[in-house]
Amino acid sequence: MVFKVQRRSKYMLIGNYSNSFFLRIKILTSKSLFLRKTNSMSFLKKCSPFYNLALFYCIVSVFLRLILLFHPITQTSFLGLEILKIFILGLLSDLFVFVVASFFLWLYLIFISNSKYYKPFGYIVFGLHLALLTYVVFFNTILNEYGGVLPEIGTAFIGIKTILFGLLLFLPKYRNKIRFWLFSFVIFLYVLLILQNGVSEYFFWNEFGVKYNFIAVDYLVYTNEVIGNIMQSYPVIPLFSVLFIVTTLFTYLIVQRSKNYIIAIPTFIEKLKISFTYGLLLGISFLTIPFFATKENAQNIFANELQSNGIYKFYLAFMNSELDYFKFYKTIPDNDALALLHQQMGSNTGDTTLRTISSDKPETRKNVVLITIESYSAEFLKTYGNEQNITPFIDSLANKSLLFTNLYAVGNRTVRGLEAVTLCLPPTAGESVVKRIDNKNKFSTGAVFKQKGYNVKYMYGGDSFFDNMQDFFSGNGYDIVDKKSFLPNEITFQNIWGVCDEDMYNKAINVMNEEAKENKPFFNHIMTVSNHRPFTYPNNKIDIPGDAKSREGGVKYTDFAMRKFFEKASKQSWFKNTVFVILADHCASSSGKTELPLDKYRIPAMIYSPEFVMPMKYSNLMSQIDVMPTVFGLLNFNYQSKFFGQDVLKTNYKPRALIATYQNLGLIKNDVLTIISPKQQVKQMQLTLQENPKLPLEFRLFYDQKPLSKAQPDLINETISYYQVASKLLKDKKYQKSK
Repeated sequence: MVFKVQRRSKYMLIGNYSNSFFLRIKILTSKSLFLRKTNSMSFLKKCSPFYNLALFYCIVSVFLRLILLFHPITQTSFLGLEILKIFILGLLSDLFVFVVASFFLWLYLIFISNSKYYKPFGYIVFGLHLALLTYVVFFNTILNEYGGVLPEIGTAFIGIKTILFGLLLFLPKYRNKIRFWLFSFVIFLYVLLILQNGVSEYFFWNEFGVKYNFIAVDYLVYTNEVIGNIMQSYPVIPLFSVLFIVTTLFTYLIVQRSKNYIIAIPTFIEKLKISFTYGLLLGISFLTIPFFATKENAQNIFANELQSNGIYKFYLAFMNSELDYFKFYKTIPDNDALALLHQQMGSNTGDTTLRTISSDKPETRKNVVLITIESYSAEFLKTYGNEQNITPFIDSLANKSLLFTNLYAVGNRTVRGLEAVTLCLPPTAGESVVKRIDNKNKFSTGAVFKQKGYNVKYMYGGDSFFDNMQDFFSGNGYDIVDKKSFLPNEITFQNIWGVCDEDMYNKAINVMNEEAKENKPFFNHIMTVSNHRPFTYPNNKIDIPGDAKSREGGVKYTDFAMRKFFEKASKQSWFKNTVFVILADHCASSSGKTELPLDKYRIPAMIYSPEFVMPMKYSNLMSQIDVMPTVFGLLNFNYQSKFFGQDVLKTNYKPRALIATYQNLGLIKNDVLTIISPKQQVKQMQLTLQENPKLPLEFRLFYDQKPLSKAQPDLINETISYYQVASKLLKDKKYQKSK
């Protein structure tokens, strides 16, 4: 009995031991799973600064797209699938763009540690910081070679790094607190940049109806004028106050969700894991961002713009400031292109556009004053149907002039307009010749006038450094009169762009009075500035106050100032012997439903000279590059010409117009718009004039543009010939002035 009991106890012991063993296994397994789960959660927490900021950036981007989708300038409707594509592909693109943009965040976080402050390593690193700071302050570095503000930026950056490292090294008790505030500041900067970018994209859309493009790159270069323009155009102080408050609020929320990174700094192994994960995502991002950009291929241009990521668009615009035509565009054999162009221009054979222009009448050496008006769309004029009566003088002048009713600007920037009337060649891909390094000694209108014994000047109310105008015009033989030439008593009003138009015109009259004493004809090119945002001008001049900052006010004041100019000019001795050429540099806006909306390129243009030029309306299609060759024709000039522009009054002129953005290059002819674009793309649109019984045919601005049902190869080749030959002549330096 006892034996049995003992045996039973033995079995019980064995059973208990077995249960204990399995219990331990179970506990260990649970603990292992718990540790894995904890480690996984810990790794995710270590990445919290990245994913919290990424989430914030995506939310801001989605919110921005919603605002732009319903913005008044977004003049189109969207299908359900288009909206899904806009937001889904747009969000994915945003996410990968943020991965690239967070590189500096990764770089900052990965170097946070305590070990680098241990003795003696910390003192060695601090000494290296001091040595580097001493070097950039007292010695000539590569930063000094580049010049500009780079030395100051480099010194400030290294100085701040040295001070912060010293604080963290010598104040160990406050190290955690200092690190917390540095971490908060970095998060603050990212939040601020995200919000600032959103606000900037909104205002850029509000101005141009697109995400960032090459104009934004230009604005980054000319910060003084642009910042001044913003300061004078928008309520900057309230805007930035709200921006600062919102940034602070979101920074606090993100820091609270991400501060575990600095409370428990990741180990070396954990940093390797974070770096490996980030590196993998970075590589995927470099591959996928361009892929998503190729999916911006809808017929609806607004849909493509809304789907795109503004930061990546800015990068593309920056990188593509100059485009190699022969690499990116459809081409034909050079000989064929030249033959086609010679056929269109009625010129001789050869490898350039050089041809002889001759007249059977005596040359007339009249003075010529060319006025290019800033941002002056044809739709501002009552002649073209505007009912606001904001251009009464120019409308009256049009009736006394040779009025070109169907003329198109070549582009949508001032430098394109200046290029068109100065070089008279098509707007080649990329940046205007005005802004390029190789922009001097070109065959220009100024060069032709100089050959005829004229004084040649460019007059501008602002600083001609802007848009590289000074370099371009002085490099092509023009004397320059700009804001720097004005005496203090010659300036009654100015804004960030320069003096008001009245002051510019008064200065021009004084200069021309002095020129008239030299007994030499003069050619003066005047560029106005008042019809530009912020649209400020002297008060009590027109019935719209100058501080109202309205587009209509800018247009009306420009008209008022021109009336004053002609009133004063008509009393000068040189007036009767002067031809006045008046046209816009470009339209007020370039956004539309298509790549090249025709109404956004139509500009007013006229030649006025009482007793010399008979008033009439010329209604054939023509380009901005044709204006000055036509003036030379009226003056019966005999000269060797390289101009692509033609005298439209000649019987052999074939109507056509050239319009472009910095990438899309177009030809209007025979009611067809042919567009060639990078990646050898070609589009053709049938143009149908919209009905408007209130206006004669020649003053109707709006066309319906629909894809051509059947391609017209002859027009495609003709379009290519214009842009290909122009690009080649510039590339081979064969568009230089004649010796």
